[in-house]
Amino acid sequence: MPSPSGEGVCGPDHRRMRGKLAVLIRLRVAAGRLPLIRRCGTTAPLLALRATSPVSGESVPEGEGLKELIMENNAILSALTARKSVRVFTDEAVTAEERAAILHAAFQAPTAGNQQLYTILDITDPALKATLADLCDHQPFIAKAPLVLVFLADCRRWLNAYHAAGIEDVRKPGAGDLMLAMADTCIAAQNAVVAAESMGIGSCYIGDVIENAEPMREALRLPEYVVPACMLVFGRPTEQQQRRPKPARFAEAAVVCENTYRDRTPDELRADFTARAAANGQPDYDFNTAVQAFCKRKYESDFSKEMTRSAHVYWDEFE
Repeated sequence: MPSPSGEGVCGPDHRRMRGKLAVLIRLRVAAGRLPLIRRCGTTAPLLALRATSPVSGESVPEGEGLKELIMENNAILSALTARKSVRVFTDEAVTAEERAAILHAAFQAPTAGNQQLYTILDITDPALKATLADLCDHQPFIAKAPLVLVFLADCRRWLNAYHAAGIEDVRKPGAGDLMLAMADTCIAAQNAVVAAESMGIGSCYIGDVIENAEPMREALRLPEYVVPACMLVFGRPTEQQQRRPKPARFAEAAVVCENTYRDRTPDELRADFTARAAANGQPDYDFNTAVQAFCKRKYESDFSKEMTRSAHVYWDEFE
């Protein structure tokens, strides 16, 4: 979109704005007024998202120019875009201070009614780590991770508080309570992921913690109304993991609907998947072959069916 002076987003106005922002960032960092985010061994200044220039108050050019400007100068957006799953870690430990910062960030996550409907298990026992690695689809890297946190949707703490407060006839948790707790738990987990990324610590979600409900309950000593939502493993990525490219995502049109839900047409789905594959360096992608193979490997797999079975075991408590 042209600026009021007629210059495009790549014209002199845009270049001057980029220069002003760069100078402002350096000045604020030097003065200690702009915090730094550390990611993958580097530091970057944290700049709030703005629609106007922090220097002159003038409007920042819109469109792709504004998007690029924001992405280049906003460390949080940059970290979110760069973050990818890490499954191979160096031997360097996650320090006590880093662990505390990761947990603190999780606690600051949005939460329904400020209830914090989750409990976090810090898995420090090597034997228990090995058990979890085996129960979660036999993934040895879990046992080797410097920090392992299991995030539990906890509908029990508040129920116990109600009983402690003398409310004898309080209802038992229902399906809605579980769904709310699952949302609370996963939001807290993502805060932990972002905090870790800011310190150069990689992470990987382990959804398989939902599987094998009976032995998982026994291993973690889970009481009634407490359900595993996800597990996170943390550690510093190896150089190979740092170099590994992050898989491209679907384009906005594939995942965003305006106002109401709309199914993508078969042709649109083919275009969505093919475009994503091309962005991932797969120019010879064949939609039918790839989707059929994925369905067989993931959706119709034994572990996916086991996850559904175990989910029903947990869900039945809340009916």
